[in-house]
Amino acid sequence: MFPTARGRAVRAGMVATVFAVGFLCGTVSQRSADAQLGELGKQAMDQAGDSGGALGAASKLGTSIVEMQEHVSGLQKNLDALNALKSSLGGG
Repeated sequence: MFPTARGRAVRAGMVATVFAVGFLCGTVSQRSADAQLGELGKQAMDQAGDSGGALGAASKLGTSIVEMQEHVSGLQKNLDALNALKSSLGGG
C-alpha cells in the first residue's frame, strides 16, 4: 500500500498523535491525590515518622515543611490585612 519509508512515517505520526491526545486528556482530567487521601494520608505520614530511620526523618521533614508553609501563609494574610488597614487610614 505505502512504500516502506512513507508507511513508517505515517505510523509514527499516528502513534505521536494518539500519545498527544491521551496526554492532553490526562492533564485536563487529572485529580489531586492529596484531596482524596485526607486524614488517611496524614495517618500514614505519622506512622512513617514514628518508624525511624531515613523514611521517618524524611516524613518528619516533610511534615515540618508543610506546617511552616501554613504558618507563613497565615502570616502573609495578616500582613495583607495590616497593609490594607494602613492604606485605608492614609498611612501610605
